[in-house]
Amino acid sequence: MTTAEKFLEASEKTAFDAVHRKTLQHNIAQYDKKVVQGKEQYSNLELAKTRAASIKHKSIDNLEKYLIEFEAAFIKRGGKIIWAQDGEEAVKEAIQIMKKAETKTVVKAKSMVSEEIHFNEVLEKNGIESIETDLGEYIVQLRKEPPYHIVTPAMHLSKEEVATSFNEKKGTPKEFSPEQITNFVREELRSRYSKAEVGVTGGNFLIADVGAIAVTENEGNGLMTMAFPKIQIAIIGIEKIIPSIMDLDLFFPLLSTYGTGQQISAYNTIYTGPKQADETDGPDEMYVILLDNGRSTLLEETEQRRALSCIRCGACLNACPVYQTIGGHAYGTTYSGPIGSIITPHFNGMEEFKHLSYASTLCGKCTEVCPVKIDIHKLLLLNRKESVEKGMTSKAENWVWFFWKGAMLKRTKMDKGGAKVKNFMLKQFFKKGWGDRRELPQVAPKSFNQIWRERKGIK
Repeated sequence: MTTAEKFLEASEKTAFDAVHRKTLQHNIAQYDKKVVQGKEQYSNLELAKTRAASIKHKSIDNLEKYLIEFEAAFIKRGGKIIWAQDGEEAVKEAIQIMKKAETKTVVKAKSMVSEEIHFNEVLEKNGIESIETDLGEYIVQLRKEPPYHIVTPAMHLSKEEVATSFNEKKGTPKEFSPEQITNFVREELRSRYSKAEVGVTGGNFLIADVGAIAVTENEGNGLMTMAFPKIQIAIIGIEKIIPSIMDLDLFFPLLSTYGTGQQISAYNTIYTGPKQADETDGPDEMYVILLDNGRSTLLEETEQRRALSCIRCGACLNACPVYQTIGGHAYGTTYSGPIGSIITPHFNGMEEFKHLSYASTLCGKCTEVCPVKIDIHKLLLLNRKESVEKGMTSKAENWVWFFWKGAMLKRTKMDKGGAKVKNFMLKQFFKKGWGDRRELPQVAPKSFNQIWRERKGIK
């Protein structure tokens, strides 16, 4: 099966799973309520979004300048920078660091970039245990599933399903409440932090002027992942750069509001490198792996490069009627929803993933909710246009559109054949695409133009 065929099959399965959709819609509804409350902190939300968009646009348009500035400042404080062209190179570099330290266990904070490069799977093949410390990530790791959502990895699960998973995998009682499960995980992870040789995180922002990594989270697991192990590795996409530490007063609240509906996350930490001579706490070694992995390909696009401004809040996923219907796993990619449908074809190949750009109603809700004002539905159209211009459509599709265009441009051609011929053509060429659960529309015996001419007595 092709990637597109797998997507259609998975979408079919989840779209008509009533229990799954009920759980997902309930969880998104709770998010929607919180976001309304979070927005109340702004006296002028539109101005904040415009400022954020402007800063991210400037950052992406001057990416090389700010990355070099970040590198120089980070190295100055004893940190080490590794540039990785792709996921394979990033994981290879990380494993070399771990093997040098004779690493057996890694504690890992939530990171979508690590999911993108299949970090845990590769470490497992090399005999290194990687433990997710974010509760949502811990749950999906326990179930051997990829994250379902950019921000909330276990959004697709009810509390009963989570309790069942812990009962099966960890032997806890089936009636365990969310609070009891959280306490169980907390107790289990405490010893892991102190025993792990290496801590691995992502990063919400790279700060150019001070050479720092900014991480915002709600569980404190990211902070502990950085505090306990003596070797720290942060794997971060190059697009996460912002010019100044002063920009965080804008981006931290925006990310919290649109990500979880909070005014600000519980834990906001800035890492500037390894422990200094006059400091008692912190890692002895700290590495930042700056990952490209297709980002430069997207940067070459004049318009679609704006998708690199994304701060990974997940708001467009929660707003999207397609995501709400088929869920995150159906996409078959690390980044799902509208933003994933833009960036994935450029990260992983347009020909294989062009179908994602068509998985949209183009209602514009994703653009409306984006806190950095990315014109998401427009970029989806541009992806579609690019795939056609590069000849990635089938001959059958090209012929259908050729005849369709000819008919639409000339009234005499449009009226030829009558309703019988048109209905026959619909059944021949569009029945499969229309789906098994809908009846094809019937073309009326007479067109509006014909009826209008008859009434007006025009021949």
